[in-house]
Amino acid sequence: MTMHVNKVYRVTTINRVAQDLGEDEDWLSDVVSEMDAEDGRLWVYGVGEDGVMAFTDFGIETLMELIRIHKENPHLLGRQD
Repeated sequence: MTMHVNKVYRVTTINRVAQDLGEDEDWLSDVVSEMDAEDGRLWVYGVGEDGVMAFTDFGIETLMELIRIHKENPHLLGRQD
């Protein structure tokens, strides 16, 4: 009998990721709209909360790649640096 073991042992919220990467949280929210659960983006819910977006370590790596792409091509989201 084979048992699946979840390898995700922690997630990091979008506001923490924004702070750690020095990025605007609202802008990151636009960038992550391209990500799916398979990319390491998920929602965390608590009692009485609407939920908060969070990322696995793989999700943060994926997000960092998307940030690079969007900074190289600011017109993708209409961002002007």
